Amino acid sequence: MTAITDRQKLQYIAAQAADARVNVELEAEGMTLNIGPQHPATHGTLRIVARLDGEQVIAAEPIPGYMHRGYEKLTEVRTYAQVTALVNRIDWLGSFANEVPFILAAEQLMGVEAPPRAQWIRTLLFEMARISNLILFLGDMAVQLGAVTPAFFAFRDREYVLDQIERVTGGRFHPNFDRIGGLKDDLPQGWLADTKATMDKVRAFCDEIENLLMGAEIFQARTRGVGVIPPDVAQQYGLSGANARASGIDWDLRRDQPNGMVYPELDWKVWTHPDGDSFARFWVRLQETREAANIVEQCCDGVPGGPIMAKVPRIIKVPAGEAYVSTENPLGEMGYYVVSKGDLTPFRVKIRSASFNNVSIAPWILRGVYVPDIITILASLYFILGDIDR
Repeated sequence: MTAITDRQKLQYIAAQAADARVNVELEAEGMTLNIGPQHPATHGTLRIVARLDGEQVIAAEPIPGYMHRGYEKLTEVRTYAQVTALVNRIDWLGSFANEVPFILAAEQLMGVEAPPRAQWIRTLLFEMARISNLILFLGDMAVQLGAVTPAFFAFRDREYVLDQIERVTGGRFHPNFDRIGGLKDDLPQGWLADTKATMDKVRAFCDEIENLLMGAEIFQARTRGVGVIPPDVAQQYGLSGANARASGIDWDLRRDQPNGMVYPELDWKVWTHPDGDSFARFWVRLQETREAANIVEQCCDGVPGGPIMAKVPRIIKVPAGEAYVSTENPLGEMGYYVVSKGDLTPFRVKIRSASFNNVSIAPWILRGVYVPDIITILASLYFILGDIDR
């Protein structure tokens, strides 16, 4: 072997030093990644500004407001009957459920109670809105992890539910069916039997999704232990609905604060999960879809006869006063604080939407995760941007 001379050693050391200087010059404090302001995983237009160290998130900030449509202000120039058509569009996947807490608040101010038949039908349609909403979540969550097939199944079987909603309300996405004192119309002939048959299809869909995803190795690896929310943190951020119950919080307004609907007369269960991760949030919503199908079936069997409207004036002026009513909507707690000065229109309306609180935890939950997990976590939190940008 040829011996290495001192000159060659010095050249080698100089080359290494030059490489080191280049590496130092290329070092950066981190990279800023813009997710959005348009991304399919966000169910609308949201921007997440993520600060990265390599592939790890060191800070993330949600920036809403790209879809702001001013629902709260617009209610001030709508009659009470017109407001239902407006609030339909806040969470466009569970439209009928958006109408109910506003109508209940107006009824509370007027001292009016809907007849028993209207209460049963209202509860029934409320749960059908929940099913049509959650079915899409179950299929879309898989898409965010790379599995497209469940989404096709979700759109296929959701149509059966939307068909039934359309038959009774005249609208698929925006029913505008609730009224102060009751409902717009009664049920068409044969609708209850067809709806019960549709619930069998919903249960079959849940079984199909469970078989496709729950035991899949990739699905388990991408969701188990990812985006864990302890129960105390969930409470601090005001999480509600399945996001709270997936962290072990046994709280459901349908049971704990039924507000003029017939849940106390039905046999059903509140589902919780102790893990608080993305898998738990998926699992809870799957069980709640099945439970909603059971509630709908019981409502179909228990709807009493009688009128669907209480006696209310043709032109409604809500007496002066204030009322707040919240319900367990598909995305969590949704409440309306209604202030009336005795006019044809509300004086002020403040909307407590579930998604706004549910997305507020993003800076906490995304810190320290890896880039692919951002999409998994956002999808599992399940928020609708119209529900945030009110």
